[in-house]
Amino acid sequence: MIHFIVATHGPLALALLESSRMVYGELPNVRAVTLTEEAGIDGFQQAFSRVLADASEGADGVLVLCDMQSGTPWNVACQRAFSPQTTPPVAVVAGVNFPMLLQTDDVSHFCDVQAAARQLIALTHPTLIQAVLTVSAQPDDF
Repeated sequence: MIHFIVATHGPLALALLESSRMVYGELPNVRAVTLTEEAGIDGFQQAFSRVLADASEGADGVLVLCDMQSGTPWNVACQRAFSPQTTPPVAVVAGVNFPMLLQTDDVSHFCDVQAAARQLIALTHPTLIQAVLTVSAQPDDF
């Protein structure tokens, strides 16, 4: 089973989890960690270590969903992902958004965290669309 960490600058991770509870209900095995101005990078590194230790319990892998590539949450997560001492395996993805978070439930049963990351990206990619004017009304149900 794959567990998840949403790692972001500011309160985005917490807001995404709160919104997911409103739309979907509780997402099992999903945790949040945020970089705040008050805690800074050192505080984030410590918080990430605690959340990763918690997320690792009983997991085949931990998939970290970051808000952007090359930011502090990404860099800290990648340091852990590429460390040979890290167990279980960790994969890191940038560009977390609401549809991606909701689809974590669709890949949580995977045992290979790298395969889960690839599948989650594949599931999320079609949700990135530009609105276009249509001739007929579109239903708003999914």
